[in-house]
Formats: sequence, C-alpha cells, structure tokens
Amino acid sequence: MQRDKAEALTGKKLDKYADYRYVVDRNDIDAVIVATWDHVHAKITVDCCRAGKDVFVEKPMTLHPMEGHDVVRAAREHKRIIQVGTQQRSMPHFEEARERFFASGRIGRVTMVRTIWNGNRAYRNQAPPPGMEVKPAGLDWDLCQGDLPKVPWNPKRYFNHHVYWDYSTNAQVGGLFVHHVDVVHWYLNLHAPLACVAIGGIYLEPEDRDTADNFNAILEYPGKINVTFEANVTDMIQKESADIIFMGEGGRLRIFRYGYVFLPAGHDKTGEAIRSGPSPDLHVARWLECVRTRKKANCDEIEGHYSAMACHIANIAYKENRRVTWQKEWDV
Repeated sequence: MQRDKAEALTGKKLDKYADYRYVVDRNDIDAVIVATWDHVHAKITVDCCRAGKDVFVEKPMTLHPMEGHDVVRAAREHKRIIQVGTQQRSMPHFEEARERFFASGRIGRVTMVRTIWNGNRAYRNQAPPPGMEVKPAGLDWDLCQGDLPKVPWNPKRYFNHHVYWDYSTNAQVGGLFVHHVDVVHWYLNLHAPLACVAIGGIYLEPEDRDTADNFNAILEYPGKINVTFEANVTDMIQKESADIIFMGEGGRLRIFRYGYVFLPAGHDKTGEAIRSGPSPDLHVARWLECVRTRKKANCDEIEGHYSAMACHIANIAYKENRRVTWQKEWDV
C-alpha cells in the first residue's frame, strides 16, 4: 500500500487514512497534496479550499470543463493558494529559456508550436501485478470510484486507470499534452484557444480500454498561432520521443525536460544545447513558499483551468468528430 511506503520513507509513525475526508476535517493540517486520479481532482480541491487548506493538485486540474469554475470560485472565496502540478514552470532551464527567447523578443513572432510525446509506457494496455485478482484488504474500491457509477473490482482499472475515460482525461491528452500546452500558454501569454480539431483512436490491441492510444490535435489560438499535439504508444523508442518546438521568425526553440536547443534564423548550425533534467521537487517547494508568504503560485487555478481546457476541447473534438469552437461559458 502506498500509505505504508510513505510512512516508511519518513521513518515516523503516521496517521493513515483511506478516505481523504478525514484529512479535510483535521484542523491541524494547513495544506494538502492531491495526487489522485483525474476524476476527483476538482472535488477534493474544492473540499480542501472550503476547509481552509491550501492545495497542490496534480494535473489536469479538472476532468470536465465546468469543474474549473468550482475550483476558481472556492479558491477565491476562501483565499486559498493553489498550485497545479505542471512542474515545468519551476524548472530553471524553462525559466531561463523564457527570459532568453521570449521576454527578450529574440524568437520573434511565433505562428506554430509542435508538441510531441510518444512512447510513454504508462498509457499502454498493461497487465496488473500478479495476485491482484482479489481486491486487497483495506483498499476501498468504491471510494476510489468517487461519484461514478460503481463497477465491480477490476485490477486493471485500478493499476492502469489511464486507459479509461471514467478516470482520466483521455489518457495521453490529460496526462501529457497538459504539460506541453501549459508551457505554450506561459511562454506566449495565451489562455483560451479559438477552436480545435482532433483525430485518433485505439490502433493497438484494444482489450477493454476506451481511451485513444494514438492521438493528434490542432488547436487554433488568437494571434494566428496553431499548436499541434501528437502522441502514440506504438513507437516505444525513448530517444527524441517528447518535445515542444516553437517556430518563430527569429529562430526555432526545442525544449523539454532534457534541456533546450535554439536554432537562430539564418544559421545552418544548431546553437548551443543546454542540458538539464527533471526537478519536480522545485515545483512543490515553490508552492510551500507561497503557502508561507501568501503570494500567488506560478501555476495557479486560473492557469490550471485553461491548460486543462485545452485538453477538454481536444477531447470533445475527438469524441464528436468535429471542429469545436471555444464557448464563452468556459471562461473563468
């Protein structure tokens, strides 16, 4: 059980709960990390805000478009600090690249951004661990399902929940694209797309999954900017499998957790490669500092809403097989 592993890491005896509401009810807890499945992110965040607790909520912040209104309203009414777990905003090389190429104007006008994340094993059909045919004692499966219609214990649904619409924002879209599009919004000062089209499907062995294992989307933003996303779990080669590519009049920037490379316009050779690595602990540290100072987090509930909404509009376009335009009611 994850609770036991967490206790072992601390080396201390901890109070361990299966039901988050026991944590919400405690007056001696000031801040909470929500790292559950997507379908209860918003509900738990709202409950924590109403109980006077600050929240770090994993991405995507919401499973459905209008849930963002509930989170934003709760944060405002109860004056809470919310940080959404798109950790690129706290990685030093992402901050550096933003200053070097966007704040300075060096990259010039950007009209297209490609985002790519292929070969992420978490989004393939995967068999559950052996011996899980019977639900482990102490695991509250009904509670895991939240307000959804209850289904019998299924170990694959528990261990591979990304492949089901019930619990995830279309697998790779809410799990991966949300990271990319949040960087795009941050760097280009964007929020709501104008429209989106998307295609994809289950191209590999379907088993019982219902989310796409191959997906492509194009989002149109104000200012004549197109943002594309592609993801598949057919090609599992990790080299060059994930990237964000900004195409500007002044050059081309490739950036992700590995670091970044900038190719200036008019040059045939790639500029210096800046190497880095993931540092998700910094994002939590920034949130904790905001909890202490009461300053706004660098990926607050507003940013979290619009990054999730980019995923939602892509999913609507995919499910309904049509071009979807932004609805005013989605604004917060």
